[in-house]
Amino acid sequence: MATDLKSTVYLPRTDFSMKAGLAKLEPVLLERWAKLDLYKRLREQSAGREKFILHDGPPYANGNLHIGHALNKILKDVVVRSQQMAGKDANYVPGWDCHGLPIEWKIEEKYRAKKQDKDQVPVTEFRQECRDFAAHWIDIQREEFKRLGIIGDWDNPYTTMTYAAEAQIVRELGKFIMNGMLYRGAKPVMWSVVEKTALAEAEVEYHDHTSNTIWVKFPVVSASLAELEGASVVIWTTTPWTIPGNRAIAYSADAEYVCLEITNAEEEEDAKTGERIIVAGPLVDQVKADCGITGAKELARFKGAELAGTLSAHPFRGQDYEFDVPLLAGDFVEMDTGTGFVHMAPGHGADDWELSIANGIQVPETVGGDGLYFDHVPLFAGIHVFKADMAVIEALEGADALLAKGKISHSYPHSWRSKAPLIFRNTPQWFISMDKGDLRKTALAAIEETDFYPASGRTRLRGMIETRPDWCVSRQRAWGVPITVFVDKKSGEPLRDEAVLARITDAIEAEGADAWFTSKPERFLGPDHNPDDFEQISDILDVWFDSGSTHSFVLEERDDLQWPASMYLEGSDQHRGWFHSSLLESCGTRGRAPYDAVLTHGFVLDEKGDKMSKSGGNSLSPQDVIAQNGADILRLWVVGTDYTEEPRFGPETIKQQTDSYRRLRNTLRFLLGNLAGFDEAEKLPLAEMPELERWVLHRLHALGAMILDAGGRFDYHQIFIELHNFCTLELSAFYLDIRKDTLYCDRADSTMRRAARTTLDHIFDCLVRWLAPILCFTAEEAWLARHPGEETSVHLQQYPELPTAWSDPALAEKWEKIRKVRRVVTGALELERAEKRIGSSLEAHPQVYLDEAFAGIMAGTDSAEIFITSDATLETGPPPAGDFTLDDVPGVAVANWARVPDEDMVLAGAPELANHVITSVVAQGFDVSVSDYFSVRENAEDGIGHAFGFYYHRLLNDLRDTPDMATLPIYLNTFFAPNQPPLWRCLDFGKEIGRAIRDWDADIRVGIAASGGFSHFVIEEDLDKRLIKAITERDEETLRAEPETHMQSGTSEIKNWVAAMGALDGTGLDFQLVDYIPCYRSEAGTGNAMCFGLWN
Repeated sequence: MATDLKSTVYLPRTDFSMKAGLAKLEPVLLERWAKLDLYKRLREQSAGREKFILHDGPPYANGNLHIGHALNKILKDVVVRSQQMAGKDANYVPGWDCHGLPIEWKIEEKYRAKKQDKDQVPVTEFRQECRDFAAHWIDIQREEFKRLGIIGDWDNPYTTMTYAAEAQIVRELGKFIMNGMLYRGAKPVMWSVVEKTALAEAEVEYHDHTSNTIWVKFPVVSASLAELEGASVVIWTTTPWTIPGNRAIAYSADAEYVCLEITNAEEEEDAKTGERIIVAGPLVDQVKADCGITGAKELARFKGAELAGTLSAHPFRGQDYEFDVPLLAGDFVEMDTGTGFVHMAPGHGADDWELSIANGIQVPETVGGDGLYFDHVPLFAGIHVFKADMAVIEALEGADALLAKGKISHSYPHSWRSKAPLIFRNTPQWFISMDKGDLRKTALAAIEETDFYPASGRTRLRGMIETRPDWCVSRQRAWGVPITVFVDKKSGEPLRDEAVLARITDAIEAEGADAWFTSKPERFLGPDHNPDDFEQISDILDVWFDSGSTHSFVLEERDDLQWPASMYLEGSDQHRGWFHSSLLESCGTRGRAPYDAVLTHGFVLDEKGDKMSKSGGNSLSPQDVIAQNGADILRLWVVGTDYTEEPRFGPETIKQQTDSYRRLRNTLRFLLGNLAGFDEAEKLPLAEMPELERWVLHRLHALGAMILDAGGRFDYHQIFIELHNFCTLELSAFYLDIRKDTLYCDRADSTMRRAARTTLDHIFDCLVRWLAPILCFTAEEAWLARHPGEETSVHLQQYPELPTAWSDPALAEKWEKIRKVRRVVTGALELERAEKRIGSSLEAHPQVYLDEAFAGIMAGTDSAEIFITSDATLETGPPPAGDFTLDDVPGVAVANWARVPDEDMVLAGAPELANHVITSVVAQGFDVSVSDYFSVRENAEDGIGHAFGFYYHRLLNDLRDTPDMATLPIYLNTFFAPNQPPLWRCLDFGKEIGRAIRDWDADIRVGIAASGGFSHFVIEEDLDKRLIKAITERDEETLRAEPETHMQSGTSEIKNWVAAMGALDGTGLDFQLVDYIPCYRSEAGTGNAMCFGLWN
């Protein structure tokens, strides 16, 4: 009785396809999780565990998500999922920031388009439009976040515009009112004349801007030194429009100054011969060059401190600017640019304001909120500051006060929303003091108690807190939480009354913040206060105060969370944003930070390192990437790059991540395919495992420890790198490569195969769990392929607890050295293959020279099995000169290259059957040639190449010595033009072979094998898959119609498969695709496509 060939080969079986189809699969899994109510199941499962709370920094509720959102939310999800699988209760509650200028600006655009004034719209009506706009985008963004695979309480997120949230924000403000840290003051703040409001530093962007520059003469009218009489102090500024607001000049007390007489000047410049000017000594040469002064005589040299008491005249004296301009010492005056003097406009600069206030100088009001000079400003009333520079310059020239003018390109603050330049403007605002109540000191101490990832975040945040001014928390807008303050008209102090605050918060909790704008003052003031004695403030709070208060109405109010948060995680810009405002708010009200740790990521740049933007044409939306590639590719990108730096993103990045994903997926597919039918009874205990399997288990144990360690440091990039390298270098390129023959060909009950399958079972269980936080969809798909069921999910599992007995450092060291030996042998094999001296490694018999250390390591191992060669000879001692070595593996060489001798490959033929088949096919008009002998040597003159060698070495492995085993090779010309038979001819040829075999009157069993790759050279996956589909469905019409021109790219080897299909016609056997693997070797798409299948 002949042997059934199919029963001797265990080909992989799995429905886990090589082609992921993530774009279609992921929505199905999302529906499954929703049906399973995975979030609720996780909460129930983890009740009572240690909590890990990542508090969500609220994104702004306007517009679709961009790639920065994807980076941020995916990284958060990886953190939350990994902490959950590490055994904690990691509950994630998403949130949205809803108030503020961006939304208000969008609603205003509607009114501007209709040529309507939004200020004429009732404030509550306008605020409702803003609320509706935010709610609309929350719904859209929620679905976009969920599509990324983000798990959280999406049914109950937090928003800053719920009535309860608005009420709590007001309570938080009330704490600053009551502790005296909130005060009203007039200070210069960054002001947008477009949006007509003050802006916080976090709302400011810096862009290159070209400004007018002027050198202005301030005549000395009262000199502290006689040498200064008749001279002019020269200032330099990049904001000519601030000259009307000038009230003083600052100098450096420690610097050296000089008085010069101009002896020569360029004719086209404003400087004139005979003028006397005062500038800083270190800047004389610079001033002369800037102002076209070609000759000057030094009249006096003195220290800046000697300027004390000097008075100058405003350059517009005689035109209603009759006040004196004093010279004042300022420690902020620098000697690196300008003239060494700084003109002080106290209404338009922080230093200017502080120095002027300290010296009793009144701060003038010169510019309104709309950017126009007030009517009382001489010469410039009603002119917009952005158009005033030339008017100021012309007036200075007319007053003979201009020494020079020019332009400069420099970094200048702009509104992040309107992109318009900002101005400093002195306005009454509400501030939280940084020093009253020791807020600065408390915040700095809290920073030292916080963990930062990366550690540089601590330095950055500390530097900002150390130098920041008082926090301006007021905005002159409509959409936000109101500053719920009544000011005593007599004292100017805010009313501090807990009962009033309670009435305010109760009303807002019931009706929303609109209650502040619609209610009469007496509703809140109650019977104890006369409304006529108080001013009700109409400003709203800085939105950073809103988001900075989220810890109070999310972490403290929800029973399923806890305060403080375990972690805040945002982009690095949030050191001056959410991290910053949350720190100040919490330290001011609770005395510590609202977080234990802060993790930051960088900004996404394009592949050239440029900022991504729609206008720049270099942006990619996450929605487009998901539709094409799936969310798991984005998730892999997040951890596959160093997110603490500035990650790059673009088409090439996606391609690279797709390639990485394919390698991981192929590993999972191999594991699943070779674990088909595996059960507990097949498992082997550790003591019965071969060394190679025990080495793999050691590596799993080491990886498990690494994942816990790196996860504790939130270094998911390291986790990805090590898991990827484990799959590609240690599994695919080493362990699985060695054990393939065992898995395919050993007896089912052999110890070696059971050990290998037991190891694969452990690998799969670990790998899928470890990958679950990163590739949440793919891990679930793989898990369900082995553990089907409506109630199961990999995300309900925890990281595996691996036996300490698996850890074997000594064994690991030994096998690392064996891998080095193998790497040298593999390098030699590749060289021989490139020279076409061998095809398969099984055609090789290497001779390996080892030093004593490596020889001791290799003793007792099956070197041919490790090298995957027909045999191997190991020698101890130095190799002959010129043998193959690798520089980084001294002590190992490969010499005396030898091929497997021909006598090892002798096969019994089937001459009688062969003659019968030949007679039959010739009778049907097929031309055949006959040979009594051939070699399977690729380069032999009478050989037919490595394709038959693959059949011989792989499929016949254990059957070569079977009694009565015979082989009938049939060779189709699928390579040499122009005599290749077309597909339809190969199909008919195969049918005639099958008919001849069935007509043969003999008691035999015949196995049909077809060998050949699919598309070669240039891989054409669509063509390959179309032909595979036709073979699978026995679609002869498609095969007969396929143009022969399609067979010229290397795909012609498929003709062997088509002939086999024809030979099996009428047998009732169906074709089953086992695997199709396109192996790309270049960006041009070249390579080889491999396919495996069987008829059963």
